[in-house]
Amino acid sequence: MKIEKLMVKDVVTVSSSNLLHESVKLMNKNRIGCLLVVDHDEVTGILTERDILERLVEKGKNPKETKVSEIMTKHVIFGNPDMELVDATRLMFENKVKKLPIRDGGQLVGLVTLTDIARVTSVDKETMELLEKLSNMHLTG
Repeated sequence: MKIEKLMVKDVVTVSSSNLLHESVKLMNKNRIGCLLVVDHDEVTGILTERDILERLVEKGKNPKETKVSEIMTKHVIFGNPDMELVDATRLMFENKVKKLPIRDGGQLVGLVTLTDIARVTSVDKETMELLEKLSNMHLTG
């Protein structure tokens, strides 16, 4: 299965200059676990629930005074829409990421998450093994 069939095409984005308080409200409103950070039509980072817990909550920062740029993950791993599901899953596992933005020709076109992949019912054995490892990677690393 190609990733383009699975990816979410309506990706919710935020600017790196946005405050965390507003960004969290946006995540809650859309019931999502991450926001892609886009500045000047380019993905500059990703903001995940883990980023918020580790770099905001744990450090006692004020979400009404902290910008997205201060806690976002700046190194973003990308996939492409033509990737096979197993290849995208492997890429996520190798890079220890649970969210994979999808670019086509440098343009953001979608997002695939571990949850999206887990929802696919006709997952082959190799992909299932990678999914299990990915979902448990926090236990090993």
